[in-house]
Amino acid sequence: MDPAPAVEPVIKQITQESINRYAEATGDYNPIHVDEAYARSTPFGGTIAHGMLVLAAISEMMACAFGQDWLASGRLKVRFKGPARPGDTVTAQATPRAARAGGQGGVLEYAVECRNQRGETLISGTAEVRVPSGESAGRE
Repeated sequence: MDPAPAVEPVIKQITQESINRYAEATGDYNPIHVDEAYARSTPFGGTIAHGMLVLAAISEMMACAFGQDWLASGRLKVRFKGPARPGDTVTAQATPRAARAGGQGGVLEYAVECRNQRGETLISGTAEVRVPSGESAGRE
């Protein structure tokens, strides 16, 4: 099987508006995300983004690289390391780790992470995607 191909990073700006929209879409109105006065009284010192909102940057990055293959077979195993805050610029990146044959295609494995503009790791882990034989990237 061909080596795992490079994946383009995804860069997202976190704003309080995007956090509020995520809260509305999911129904998760935990005050640590949406109530600035409350959030200032916590050890975080202000509002923070929902972890899944930040994690979505990794999934978007993999979906852009692998299209339907990612949507059908993508797997993530991650740890949340730190919060993203309004005003942060979050970069999702993937580093190829392995490409192995399996079934009627192969499995590509990547080390994935999200970092903020200060280089702090917010999320780290692995992503795997199944691709058909003869494809190093399932782009459509």
